[in-house]
Amino acid sequence: MLALDCGLGFDPAREEEFLAALPERPAVFLLEPRAAGAQPFLARTADLRRRLERLLRAPQQPSKRLNLREFAAGVRYRVVGSAFEQALTVYQHAREIFPQRYRPWMRLRPAALLKINLRNEYPRCYVTRRILNDEALYFGPFPGRKTAEAFANEFLNLYKIRRCQIKIRRDPSFPGCIYSEMKMCLAPCFAGCTKPEYDAEVSRVLSFLSSAGQSISTELEREREAASEALDFERAAGVHRRIEKVAEVLRGLPGLARKVDDLDAVILQPAAVQTTVAVFPVRAGLIAAPIWLRFGELASQPRSVEEILREQLENPSAAGRAHPVELADHLALLSRWFYSKPRQGEIFFPQAARSGAASARVWPYRRIIRACSRLIAGQSAAESESSAPAG
Repeated sequence: MLALDCGLGFDPAREEEFLAALPERPAVFLLEPRAAGAQPFLARTADLRRRLERLLRAPQQPSKRLNLREFAAGVRYRVVGSAFEQALTVYQHAREIFPQRYRPWMRLRPAALLKINLRNEYPRCYVTRRILNDEALYFGPFPGRKTAEAFANEFLNLYKIRRCQIKIRRDPSFPGCIYSEMKMCLAPCFAGCTKPEYDAEVSRVLSFLSSAGQSISTELEREREAASEALDFERAAGVHRRIEKVAEVLRGLPGLARKVDDLDAVILQPAAVQTTVAVFPVRAGLIAAPIWLRFGELASQPRSVEEILREQLENPSAAGRAHPVELADHLALLSRWFYSKPRQGEIFFPQAARSGAASARVWPYRRIIRACSRLIAGQSAAESESSAPAG
Protein backbone atom coordinates (compact mmCIF):
# COMPACT_ATOMS: atom_id res chain seq x y z
CA MET A 1 0.00 0.00 0.00
CA LEU A 2 1.14 3.54 -0.75
CA ALA A 3 1.31 4.82 2.82
CA LEU A 4 0.34 8.26 4.06
CA ASP A 5 3.87 8.72 5.32
CA CYS A 6 3.71 12.26 6.74
CA GLY A 7 1.64 13.59 9.59
CA LEU A 8 0.94 16.61 11.80
CA GLY A 9 -1.21 17.19 14.86
CA PHE A 10 -3.72 20.03 14.60
CA ASP A 11 -4.12 22.58 17.38
CA PRO A 12 -6.53 25.43 16.47
CA ALA A 13 -4.49 27.79 18.65
CA ARG A 14 -1.40 27.17 16.49
CA GLU A 15 -3.03 26.99 13.06
CA GLU A 16 -0.52 29.34 11.38
CA GLU A 17 2.39 27.13 12.40
CA PHE A 18 0.45 24.07 11.27
CA LEU A 19 -0.41 25.49 7.84
CA ALA A 20 3.12 26.81 7.26
CA ALA A 21 4.48 23.28 7.75
CA LEU A 22 2.33 21.86 4.95
CA PRO A 23 3.74 21.62 1.40
CA GLU A 24 2.06 23.39 -1.49
CA ARG A 25 2.05 20.14 -3.48
CA PRO A 26 -0.46 17.63 -4.86
CA ALA A 27 -1.28 15.09 -2.16
CA VAL A 28 -3.69 12.61 -0.66
CA PHE A 29 -4.63 13.43 2.93
CA LEU A 30 -6.61 11.98 5.82
CA LEU A 31 -8.03 14.19 8.56
CA GLU A 32 -8.17 12.19 11.78
CA PRO A 33 -11.22 12.89 13.97
CA ARG A 34 -11.16 14.04 17.57
CA ALA A 35 -14.26 12.04 18.51
CA ALA A 36 -13.80 8.34 19.12
CA GLY A 37 -15.54 6.17 16.55
CA ALA A 38 -15.96 8.95 13.97
CA GLN A 39 -14.94 8.25 10.37
CA PRO A 40 -11.86 10.08 9.10
CA PHE A 41 -12.04 12.51 6.18
CA LEU A 42 -10.14 11.28 3.09
CA ALA A 43 -9.54 13.42 0.02
CA ARG A 44 -7.11 14.34 -2.72
CA THR A 45 -5.93 17.82 -3.65
CA ALA A 46 -3.69 19.70 -6.07
CA ASP A 47 -2.40 21.96 -3.28
CA LEU A 48 -2.34 20.50 0.24
CA ARG A 49 -1.74 23.76 2.13
CA ARG A 50 -4.46 25.68 0.32
CA ARG A 51 -7.02 22.87 0.72
CA LEU A 52 -6.43 22.44 4.46
CA GLU A 53 -6.46 26.19 4.96
CA ARG A 54 -9.99 26.22 3.53
CA LEU A 55 -11.06 23.27 5.67
CA LEU A 56 -9.42 24.19 8.98
CA ARG A 57 -9.09 27.97 9.22
CA ALA A 58 -11.76 29.74 11.25
CA PRO A 59 -14.29 31.39 8.90
CA GLN A 60 -14.35 35.19 8.91
CA GLN A 61 -18.13 35.23 8.51
CA PRO A 62 -20.96 32.68 8.50
CA SER A 63 -20.65 30.40 5.46
CA LYS A 64 -22.07 27.16 4.09
CA ARG A 65 -18.57 26.01 3.09
CA LEU A 66 -17.44 22.80 4.79
CA ASN A 67 -15.28 23.52 7.83
CA LEU A 68 -13.63 20.74 9.84
CA ARG A 69 -11.83 22.88 12.41
CA GLU A 70 -13.65 21.30 15.36
CA PHE A 71 -13.54 17.83 13.80
CA ALA A 72 -9.82 17.38 13.03
CA ALA A 73 -7.24 16.19 15.52
CA GLY A 74 -4.49 15.87 12.94
CA VAL A 75 -3.64 15.06 9.37
CA ARG A 76 -1.76 12.26 7.65
CA TYR A 77 -0.80 12.80 4.05
CA ARG A 78 1.28 11.65 1.10
CA VAL A 79 2.79 14.03 -1.41
CA VAL A 80 2.40 12.52 -4.90
CA GLY A 81 4.18 13.11 -8.16
CA SER A 82 1.41 12.18 -10.59
CA ALA A 83 -2.34 11.82 -10.97
CA PHE A 84 -1.88 8.05 -11.38
CA GLU A 85 -0.07 7.70 -8.03
CA GLN A 86 -2.71 9.93 -6.45
CA ALA A 87 -5.62 7.85 -7.79
CA LEU A 88 -4.00 4.58 -6.66
CA THR A 89 -3.28 5.98 -3.19
CA VAL A 90 -6.86 7.23 -2.79
CA TYR A 91 -8.22 3.87 -3.96
CA GLN A 92 -6.12 1.83 -1.55
CA HIS A 93 -7.07 3.91 1.49
CA ALA A 94 -10.71 4.39 0.50
CA ARG A 95 -11.15 0.64 0.10
CA GLU A 96 -9.71 0.12 3.57
CA ILE A 97 -11.73 2.89 5.26
CA PHE A 98 -15.02 2.68 3.29
CA PRO A 99 -15.17 -0.97 2.11
CA GLN A 100 -18.89 -0.78 1.31
CA ARG A 101 -18.99 2.52 -0.60
CA TYR A 102 -15.54 3.31 -1.97
CA ARG A 103 -16.60 2.64 -5.58
CA PRO A 104 -19.41 5.21 -5.78
CA TRP A 105 -17.34 7.59 -3.63
CA MET A 106 -14.51 7.43 -6.20
CA ARG A 107 -16.93 7.16 -9.13
CA LEU A 108 -15.00 4.03 -10.03
CA ARG A 109 -17.00 2.13 -12.63
CA PRO A 110 -15.78 -1.35 -13.66
CA ALA A 111 -14.18 -1.40 -17.11
CA ALA A 112 -15.90 -2.89 -20.15
CA LEU A 113 -14.54 -6.32 -21.12
CA LEU A 114 -15.27 -9.06 -23.62
CA LYS A 115 -16.06 -12.42 -22.07
CA ILE A 116 -16.22 -15.98 -23.37
CA ASN A 117 -17.74 -18.27 -20.75
CA LEU A 118 -16.04 -21.61 -21.36
CA ARG A 119 -18.33 -23.40 -18.91
CA ASN A 120 -21.17 -22.99 -21.37
CA GLU A 121 -21.57 -25.95 -23.72
CA TYR A 122 -21.74 -23.57 -26.69
CA PRO A 123 -19.79 -20.44 -25.64
CA ARG A 124 -20.40 -17.01 -27.11
CA CYS A 125 -18.59 -13.67 -26.87
CA TYR A 126 -20.32 -10.76 -25.15
CA VAL A 127 -19.58 -7.52 -23.28
CA THR A 128 -19.53 -7.46 -19.47
CA ARG A 129 -18.35 -5.27 -16.61
CA ARG A 130 -18.33 -8.10 -14.07
CA ILE A 131 -15.46 -10.51 -13.40
CA LEU A 132 -16.11 -13.88 -11.77
CA ASN A 133 -13.99 -16.86 -10.75
CA ASP A 134 -15.49 -18.92 -13.57
CA GLU A 135 -12.47 -19.85 -15.73
CA ALA A 136 -13.78 -17.66 -18.53
CA LEU A 137 -11.60 -15.71 -20.93
CA TYR A 138 -11.75 -11.96 -20.28
CA PHE A 139 -10.40 -9.52 -22.86
CA GLY A 140 -9.94 -5.77 -22.35
CA PRO A 141 -10.27 -3.25 -20.87
CA PHE A 142 -12.02 -1.00 -23.41
CA PRO A 143 -12.79 2.73 -23.08
CA GLY A 144 -16.49 1.92 -22.82
CA ARG A 145 -19.23 -0.54 -23.65
CA LYS A 146 -19.87 0.94 -27.11
CA THR A 147 -16.22 0.51 -28.11
CA ALA A 148 -16.21 -3.09 -26.84
CA GLU A 149 -19.43 -3.94 -28.69
CA ALA A 150 -18.16 -2.35 -31.90
CA PHE A 151 -14.93 -4.35 -31.81
CA ALA A 152 -16.78 -7.58 -30.96
CA ASN A 153 -19.20 -7.11 -33.85
CA GLU A 154 -16.31 -6.55 -36.26
CA PHE A 155 -14.02 -9.39 -35.21
CA LEU A 156 -16.88 -11.91 -34.87
CA ASN A 157 -17.55 -11.43 -38.60
CA LEU A 158 -14.32 -13.39 -39.09
CA TYR A 159 -15.71 -16.40 -37.24
CA LYS A 160 -18.93 -18.39 -36.95
CA ILE A 161 -19.64 -18.77 -33.26
CA ARG A 162 -23.14 -17.90 -32.09
CA ARG A 163 -24.22 -14.41 -31.03
CA CYS A 164 -27.68 -15.27 -29.71
CA GLN A 165 -28.54 -15.56 -26.02
CA ILE A 166 -30.88 -18.55 -26.25
CA LYS A 167 -30.25 -21.90 -24.62
CA ILE A 168 -28.95 -24.30 -27.28
CA ARG A 169 -30.96 -27.53 -27.49
CA ARG A 170 -29.79 -28.82 -30.92
CA ASP A 171 -33.33 -29.16 -32.27
CA PRO A 172 -33.41 -29.78 -36.07
CA SER A 173 -36.91 -28.27 -36.19
CA PHE A 174 -35.70 -24.95 -34.77
CA PRO A 175 -35.93 -22.21 -37.45
CA GLY A 176 -32.59 -20.61 -36.66
CA CYS A 177 -31.86 -16.88 -36.93
CA ILE A 178 -30.61 -14.30 -39.39
CA TYR A 179 -26.95 -15.15 -38.65
CA SER A 180 -27.44 -18.78 -39.65
CA GLU A 181 -29.36 -17.65 -42.76
CA MET A 182 -26.41 -15.41 -43.72
CA LYS A 183 -23.93 -18.26 -43.08
CA MET A 184 -22.36 -16.23 -40.25
CA CYS A 185 -22.98 -18.89 -37.60
CA LEU A 186 -22.43 -22.65 -37.44
CA ALA A 187 -26.04 -22.88 -36.17
CA PRO A 188 -25.73 -25.37 -33.29
CA CYS A 189 -29.33 -24.43 -32.39
CA PHE A 190 -30.72 -26.65 -35.18
CA ALA A 191 -27.76 -29.07 -35.26
CA GLY A 192 -26.11 -27.32 -38.19
CA CYS A 193 -22.72 -28.48 -36.88
CA THR A 194 -21.32 -31.09 -34.54
CA LYS A 195 -20.05 -30.27 -31.05
CA PRO A 196 -16.37 -30.85 -32.07
CA GLU A 197 -16.80 -28.50 -35.05
CA TYR A 198 -18.19 -25.76 -32.80
CA ASP A 199 -15.42 -26.33 -30.23
CA ALA A 200 -12.81 -25.95 -32.99
CA GLU A 201 -14.32 -22.59 -34.01
CA VAL A 202 -14.35 -21.43 -30.39
CA SER A 203 -10.70 -22.44 -30.11
CA ARG A 204 -9.88 -20.21 -33.10
CA VAL A 205 -11.69 -17.30 -31.43
CA LEU A 206 -9.74 -17.88 -28.22
CA SER A 207 -6.49 -17.88 -30.19
CA PHE A 208 -7.49 -14.62 -31.87
CA LEU A 209 -8.13 -12.89 -28.55
CA SER A 210 -5.15 -14.43 -26.77
CA SER A 211 -2.80 -13.22 -29.51
CA ALA A 212 -4.60 -9.89 -30.10
CA GLY A 213 -5.34 -10.95 -33.68
CA GLN A 214 -1.89 -12.23 -34.60
CA SER A 215 -3.01 -15.86 -34.89
CA ILE A 216 -5.37 -15.26 -37.82
CA SER A 217 -2.95 -12.81 -39.48
CA THR A 218 -0.14 -15.39 -39.39
CA GLU A 219 -2.48 -18.13 -40.61
CA LEU A 220 -3.69 -16.07 -43.58
CA GLU A 221 -0.20 -14.92 -44.53
CA ARG A 222 0.94 -18.54 -44.72
CA GLU A 223 -2.12 -19.43 -46.78
CA ARG A 224 -1.44 -16.55 -49.18
CA GLU A 225 2.21 -17.56 -49.52
CA ALA A 226 1.24 -21.19 -50.23
CA ALA A 227 -1.27 -20.08 -52.89
CA SER A 228 1.34 -17.86 -54.56
CA GLU A 229 3.89 -20.68 -54.63
CA ALA A 230 1.25 -22.94 -56.21
CA LEU A 231 0.61 -20.19 -58.83
CA ASP A 232 -3.01 -20.01 -57.67
CA PHE A 233 -3.12 -16.23 -57.89
CA GLU A 234 -6.90 -16.00 -57.73
CA ARG A 235 -6.95 -17.73 -54.34
CA ALA A 236 -3.98 -15.64 -53.21
CA ALA A 237 -5.89 -12.46 -54.09
CA GLY A 238 -8.90 -13.66 -52.12
CA VAL A 239 -6.72 -14.41 -49.09
CA HIS A 240 -5.10 -10.99 -49.44
CA ARG A 241 -8.52 -9.34 -49.24
CA ARG A 242 -9.19 -11.28 -46.03
CA ILE A 243 -5.85 -10.09 -44.63
CA GLU A 244 -6.86 -6.50 -45.37
CA LYS A 245 -10.19 -7.08 -43.63
CA VAL A 246 -8.41 -8.46 -40.55
CA ALA A 247 -6.07 -5.46 -40.51
CA GLU A 248 -9.08 -3.14 -40.63
CA VAL A 249 -10.64 -4.97 -37.66
CA LEU A 250 -7.41 -4.75 -35.65
CA ARG A 251 -7.21 -1.00 -36.22
CA GLY A 252 -10.25 -0.71 -33.96
CA LEU A 253 -8.50 -2.56 -31.13
CA PRO A 254 -7.41 -0.19 -28.29
CA GLY A 255 -3.78 -0.41 -27.24
CA LEU A 256 -4.53 -1.56 -23.69
CA ALA A 257 -7.03 -4.30 -24.61
CA ARG A 258 -5.69 -7.85 -24.43
CA LYS A 259 -6.37 -11.11 -22.62
CA VAL A 260 -6.59 -10.02 -18.98
CA ASP A 261 -4.44 -12.93 -17.74
CA ASP A 262 -1.69 -11.69 -20.09
CA LEU A 263 -2.08 -7.99 -19.30
CA ASP A 264 1.49 -7.28 -18.18
CA ALA A 265 2.98 -3.81 -18.45
CA VAL A 266 5.09 -1.17 -16.72
CA ILE A 267 3.73 2.33 -16.17
CA LEU A 268 6.25 5.13 -15.70
CA GLN A 269 5.26 8.16 -13.65
CA PRO A 270 7.17 11.15 -12.28
CA ALA A 271 7.72 10.86 -8.53
CA ALA A 272 7.28 13.57 -5.92
CA VAL A 273 11.07 13.63 -5.40
CA GLN A 274 13.24 15.20 -8.11
CA THR A 275 15.33 12.86 -10.35
CA THR A 276 13.09 9.95 -9.28
CA VAL A 277 10.77 7.86 -11.46
CA ALA A 278 8.02 5.61 -10.14
CA VAL A 279 7.73 2.35 -12.10
CA PHE A 280 4.38 0.63 -11.53
CA PRO A 281 4.45 -3.01 -12.72
CA VAL A 282 1.16 -4.45 -13.94
CA ARG A 283 0.91 -8.22 -13.69
CA ALA A 284 -2.17 -10.00 -15.08
CA GLY A 285 -4.14 -6.77 -14.75
CA LEU A 286 -3.11 -6.02 -11.16
CA ILE A 287 -1.08 -2.91 -10.32
CA ALA A 288 1.84 -3.92 -8.10
CA ALA A 289 3.82 -1.80 -5.62
CA PRO A 290 5.99 0.74 -7.43
CA ILE A 291 9.72 0.48 -8.04
CA TRP A 292 11.40 3.77 -7.15
CA LEU A 293 14.28 4.61 -9.49
CA ARG A 294 16.26 7.32 -7.69
CA PHE A 295 18.64 8.38 -10.42
CA GLY A 296 20.45 10.80 -8.12
CA GLU A 297 21.56 7.84 -5.98
CA LEU A 298 21.92 5.22 -8.72
CA ALA A 299 24.93 7.01 -10.23
CA SER A 300 27.05 5.85 -7.26
CA GLN A 301 25.75 2.27 -7.18
CA PRO A 302 27.44 -0.73 -8.84
CA ARG A 303 24.22 -1.97 -10.45
CA SER A 304 22.80 -0.40 -13.59
CA VAL A 305 19.17 0.69 -13.99
CA GLU A 306 18.59 -2.20 -16.40
CA GLU A 307 19.85 -4.72 -13.82
CA ILE A 308 17.49 -3.32 -11.19
CA LEU A 309 14.54 -3.50 -13.58
CA ARG A 310 15.42 -7.04 -14.67
CA GLU A 311 15.57 -8.20 -11.06
CA GLN A 312 12.16 -6.70 -10.27
CA LEU A 313 10.29 -7.48 -13.50
CA GLU A 314 11.62 -10.92 -14.36
CA ASN A 315 11.57 -12.37 -10.85
CA PRO A 316 8.24 -11.23 -9.38
CA SER A 317 7.31 -12.50 -5.94
CA ALA A 318 4.83 -15.35 -6.00
CA ALA A 319 1.24 -14.25 -5.40
CA GLY A 320 -2.11 -15.99 -5.38
CA ARG A 321 -4.88 -15.35 -7.84
CA ALA A 322 -6.44 -11.92 -7.41
CA HIS A 323 -9.95 -11.59 -6.04
CA PRO A 324 -12.35 -10.68 -8.89
CA VAL A 325 -13.42 -7.44 -7.17
CA GLU A 326 -9.83 -6.29 -6.71
CA LEU A 327 -8.99 -7.20 -10.32
CA ALA A 328 -12.02 -5.29 -11.60
CA ASP A 329 -10.97 -2.23 -9.55
CA HIS A 330 -7.41 -2.28 -10.89
CA LEU A 331 -8.63 -2.65 -14.46
CA ALA A 332 -10.94 0.34 -13.90
CA LEU A 333 -8.01 2.42 -12.62
CA LEU A 334 -5.85 1.35 -15.56
CA SER A 335 -8.60 2.10 -18.04
CA ARG A 336 -9.31 5.53 -16.51
CA TRP A 337 -5.61 6.49 -16.74
CA PHE A 338 -4.82 4.94 -20.14
CA TYR A 339 -7.79 6.44 -21.97
CA SER A 340 -7.53 9.88 -20.31
CA LYS A 341 -6.59 12.86 -22.47
CA PRO A 342 -3.99 14.15 -21.96
CA ARG A 343 -2.32 11.13 -20.39
CA GLN A 344 0.58 11.69 -18.02
CA GLY A 345 3.42 9.18 -18.01
CA GLU A 346 4.24 6.29 -20.33
CA ILE A 347 3.41 2.60 -20.59
CA PHE A 348 5.37 -0.32 -22.04
CA PHE A 349 4.34 -3.90 -22.75
CA PRO A 350 6.57 -6.98 -23.01
CA GLN A 351 7.39 -7.98 -26.58
CA ALA A 352 7.53 -11.43 -28.14
CA ALA A 353 11.05 -12.85 -28.09
CA ARG A 354 12.72 -13.31 -31.47
CA SER A 355 14.05 -16.73 -30.53
CA GLY A 356 13.30 -19.42 -28.01
CA ALA A 357 9.89 -20.49 -26.79
CA ALA A 358 6.90 -19.14 -28.64
CA SER A 359 5.43 -17.84 -25.38
CA ALA A 360 8.62 -16.08 -24.24
CA ARG A 361 8.39 -12.31 -23.85
CA VAL A 362 11.03 -9.69 -23.14
CA TRP A 363 10.82 -6.18 -21.77
CA PRO A 364 12.05 -3.23 -23.90
CA TYR A 365 14.56 -2.05 -21.29
CA ARG A 366 16.31 0.50 -23.49
CA ARG A 367 13.02 2.19 -24.38
CA ILE A 368 11.99 2.19 -20.71
CA ILE A 369 15.26 3.85 -19.65
CA ARG A 370 14.94 6.49 -22.39
CA ALA A 371 11.41 7.21 -21.19
CA CYS A 372 12.75 7.65 -17.64
CA SER A 373 15.16 10.27 -19.01
CA ARG A 374 12.27 12.12 -20.64
CA LEU A 375 10.27 12.13 -17.38
CA ILE A 376 13.24 13.46 -15.39
CA ALA A 377 13.81 16.17 -18.00
CA GLY A 378 10.13 17.08 -17.68
CA GLN A 379 10.47 17.24 -13.88
CA SER A 380 13.46 19.60 -14.18
CA ALA A 381 11.64 21.83 -16.67
CA ALA A 382 8.56 22.03 -14.42
CA GLU A 383 10.72 22.81 -11.38
CA SER A 384 12.56 25.57 -13.26
CA GLU A 385 9.26 27.05 -14.46
CA SER A 386 7.72 27.06 -10.97
CA SER A 387 10.82 28.64 -9.38
CA ALA A 388 11.22 31.36 -12.04
CA PRO A 389 10.24 34.85 -10.83
CA ALA A 390 6.98 36.20 -12.24
CA GLY A 391 7.60 38.58 -15.11
